[in-house]
Amino acid sequence: MLQTAEDIRLLNEKISYASTFVSRINDELGKVIVGQQTMVERLLIGLLSNGHILLEGVPGLAKTLAIKSLSQTVQGQYSRIQFTPDLLPADVVGTMIYNQAKNEFYVRKGPIFANFILADEINRAPAKVQSALLEAMQERQVTIGDTSYKLQEPFLVLATQNPIEQEGTYPLPEAQVDRFMLKVIVDYPSKSEEQLIIRQNTIGHASPAINPVASTTEIITARDLVRQVYLDEKVENYILDIVFATRFPEKYNLSKLKALIGFGGSPRASINLSLAAKAHAFLNKRGYVIPEDVRGICKDVLRHRIGLTYEAEAENVNVEEVITEILKAVSVP
Repeated sequence: MLQTAEDIRLLNEKISYASTFVSRINDELGKVIVGQQTMVERLLIGLLSNGHILLEGVPGLAKTLAIKSLSQTVQGQYSRIQFTPDLLPADVVGTMIYNQAKNEFYVRKGPIFANFILADEINRAPAKVQSALLEAMQERQVTIGDTSYKLQEPFLVLATQNPIEQEGTYPLPEAQVDRFMLKVIVDYPSKSEEQLIIRQNTIGHASPAINPVASTTEIITARDLVRQVYLDEKVENYILDIVFATRFPEKYNLSKLKALIGFGGSPRASINLSLAAKAHAFLNKRGYVIPEDVRGICKDVLRHRIGLTYEAEAENVNVEEVITEILKAVSVP
């Protein structure tokens, strides 16, 4: 829908007013998280876009701490599920329990019934557990017995996985990986940041308390505003070109990538890239998307949606390099 300059000005004012909770959340997270600005920003984008997030990184990079701290800043329910090879679907969604005194079954709801779900080391659980989680992620509901139960909003699955340890892990099904809006690679802190981390954890006693500074109502209102952020047709076509270049690279003068890409991004990639770009604009207090919003979030949206061939592995080409080549080739509006 075409918007006038006045419409965008009014939207900018609304966003400026409605986004005040973002700085409050950042301040609270800053008490315990040193650096990792990209990870924190991506968590906020997921929160604003109603999209699940997969964090990947070696142990000790504050992935779990960041997710738990984010949930503490919002006045909602938080649940942590430690995924293990012996985990059962009932341990996640709940089960029917027989009451002998009343001679009837009743439902005992599992930890999935919360606003923020930390799925810790998600790739350690087998396929049956993943399928139970998949229904919750996609349909925002859980089926126990013959009854389906709606999950409360906001509902966000924030998962972590360790990329280096393969023993006792299961590769996530492609269908489930595609349900994650963003896959964020968490890297090591800088030397100065790590020095501050040492001081925070070796001097003094208890960690600072995280206070709830945003309500679920504020989050839901902000989500409505994110969807109203103006996406010009030129930027929309830019998003389409990027996604289509992952499917048909030869049409974008990227014939060298054709043999390296097994499959490209699905329409869900286009939807999520648009929503993430809108959320990125919202975080920057803008009522319109610019190409830099798209480029800034592109790798996190696409890195888990592009399948590489054996030839790419043989040539030591990774998905990051493929996305970089695509961004170089596709003309910016």
